[in-house]
Amino acid sequence: MDVSTETRQPPTRRYDYVADGAEIYRQSFATIRSEAHLGHLPEDARVVAVRMVHASGDVDLTEHIAVHPRLVADARAALRSGAPVITDAQMIASGITRARLPRDNEVICTLRDERVPALAREWGTTRSAAAVSLWGDRLEGAVVAIGNAPTALFHLLETIADGGPRPAAVVGIPVGFIGSAESKVALAENPFDIPWLVVHGRRGGSALAAAAVNALAREEEL
Repeated sequence: MDVSTETRQPPTRRYDYVADGAEIYRQSFATIRSEAHLGHLPEDARVVAVRMVHASGDVDLTEHIAVHPRLVADARAALRSGAPVITDAQMIASGITRARLPRDNEVICTLRDERVPALAREWGTTRSAAAVSLWGDRLEGAVVAIGNAPTALFHLLETIADGGPRPAAVVGIPVGFIGSAESKVALAENPFDIPWLVVHGRRGGSALAAAAVNALAREEEL
């Protein structure tokens, strides 16, 4: 039987828990800041790390986060100028909170482009890597977030090495057991003076990448 919103009642409270959304956020971030090791990170990057820990529930994550000194400033300047956010996975694009973006910035993911499968077959690579080749000139000055495929991060660095457009900043945290750790080292050691954020080792994923972008998009922690 349908129940109208006018007559619907909440269930009987049987557990002791915080139900106010804003208070949950406040207590969560306070807990993270009290438990996580943040001292090795640039001061302006700590809010990014806190959001990433919040997305993962893992305070030990900060031990593996490394951030270029200019990452936060350059990424925020790019977003304020209207630069797009380019991602390797639709899940990252979906996880970016549009209301936080300062200039209604475009969020781009080319993985579903109809040209991708043929390119991947022709080049003998993954679809994620082939999709990077379709970013084209939109890559110049963009904020890039890679959280899924190490091959996409390798392909991005190879494209730049061949003289391709340079992004303003790269959040490079692909997850996985094959190539993940190596791709992040390659990004952190890039010779192009492109600021970066990585989570060294195998950890990563779309939720972490989206959380990082959301933190970069707006300085306020909540």
